[in-house]
Amino acid sequence: MSGNTPKPKTTPEKSTGLHVGEIAPGVKKVDPILVADGVSRSFGGLTAVDVEHLEVPRGAITALIGPNGAGKTTFFNLLTGFDTPDSGTWEFDGESLAGIPAFKVAQRGQVRTFQLTKALSLLTVLENMKLGAKDQVGEKLWQSIFPFLWKGKEDEIERKALELLERFKLIKLKDDFAASLSGGQRKLLEMARALMSEPTLVMLDEPMAGVNPALTESLLEHILDLKKEGMTVLFVEHDMHMVRHIADWVVVMAEGKIIAEGPPDVVMVNPDVVDAYLGSHQDTDLGVVTGRIPEGKQ
Repeated sequence: MSGNTPKPKTTPEKSTGLHVGEIAPGVKKVDPILVADGVSRSFGGLTAVDVEHLEVPRGAITALIGPNGAGKTTFFNLLTGFDTPDSGTWEFDGESLAGIPAFKVAQRGQVRTFQLTKALSLLTVLENMKLGAKDQVGEKLWQSIFPFLWKGKEDEIERKALELLERFKLIKLKDDFAASLSGGQRKLLEMARALMSEPTLVMLDEPMAGVNPALTESLLEHILDLKKEGMTVLFVEHDMHMVRHIADWVVVMAEGKIIAEGPPDVVMVNPDVVDAYLGSHQDTDLGVVTGRIPEGKQ
């Protein structure tokens, strides 16, 4: 790992024994939480996603990597109900999610964050957090008229929101408008808000993109904490040093297809991965390639 890339306080213990049989694209997992089959999506004749089979191991941190335009975010959008595939099926925790709208996907325990954060700028940090809670009684019209029906639940939601803001070191900003937060603080807010729904699977789309290096270590620690608390993590990232350090399993996409997967140290030396993704940068910190670390200082 680069000397300029913040390192988590403790070296994470990697999960092993996640797959069954020989490692190859689409390899079966011992206990998959997400299974996708034949998922495809095209735009104007260009195939963005063409995933034959993928299983995401439960209780582990899986990194989804690949060059720009590989289809990673589109794949995320399909699996979380933000886009509709041309074909394919997928199951989360044994239940089909094909055709299920995004809000119901989140209610079932599969939540995602975005590369470009979706905080509601004209609401406060605390109000943004409250929106992430599920089973809010006051959301039903007739019940909202009678405060005694929802006040207790509202107080419970606020207590949970404040606890998470404390944990993510955003408590002093609870009454500030989300518009006033830095890019890194918005990433923290979005991750904290995702936890309000008590998810089983957390999908993070480039959680480190645009983040000040001072907050990178904090985000790394929070991602590791998700696993420690029993959640499964699937995240998109370009910094290979960070992926190698925290990911238990790595899936590689190129031109919409899964071209390789396996433990980080195995994937990073895979000739197909080097050719399709790392290329001439295989000996360079990807933080330099993506502009997060000044060249010559890695």
